[in-house]
Amino acid sequence: FVKYCIINGDDFGASEAINLGIVEAHRNGVLTSTSLIVNTPWSAQAAILGREYPNLSVGLHVNIETKKGKDSLTSSDSDSVRKELHHQMEQFFSLMGCLPTHIDSHHNIHRDPRLKPLFCEWAADYQLPLRESSPVHYFSKFYGQWGGKSHPEQISVESLLRMLAQEIGDGITELSCHPGYRDPGLRSTYAIEREIELATLCDPRVKSALDALQIRLVNYQMLDEICSSNIE
Repeated sequence: FVKYCIINGDDFGASEAINLGIVEAHRNGVLTSTSLIVNTPWSAQAAILGREYPNLSVGLHVNIETKKGKDSLTSSDSDSVRKELHHQMEQFFSLMGCLPTHIDSHHNIHRDPRLKPLFCEWAADYQLPLRESSPVHYFSKFYGQWGGKSHPEQISVESLLRMLAQEIGDGITELSCHPGYRDPGLRSTYAIEREIELATLCDPRVKSALDALQIRLVNYQMLDEICSSNIE
């Protein structure tokens, strides 16, 4: 068995500063993949940057507003969500000139039990891996905020090294992250943590640890090849 790790930066397209940070984490760090939001003023810039790096797999980070609460979706609501999902796929193709390599969503909205069947059906239509519904194990604990407080220690180099050693097992794991530069104009409570994540992902100790642990960095473009080789 082989340990494979996809390091995926969410929120590509959320702001210019985040776009530049994600590209920096790929160029000079260990980030191998990202997920593009297609409906912001910075989506086009992100797409231009993404096309410059063929080894950076670019997925679709679905960004939709839904009604709060746990009530079942009505048929009209379901139709509306389906239309929006297909619309965002069309926007992605228009921006990138190709289909995404994978699908996930802002704030993991696809986990909502009302929405998950729609996401699964949609992803299957395009034969694309959906986060937490594919052969890829999802690891989300590299995140520096909870309980309304910042936890920079959780996204330090030392913390990431510990996670790599303890949490990346046989098979394929996606480690999600949110690197970026601070953007005063971005309405997000997750700000300084993005720069800490970026510094951690670019620290040479991380690449050395991956080599020592025999964890192979891959991206979603390689998923079919990896799965078929493991079957053989």
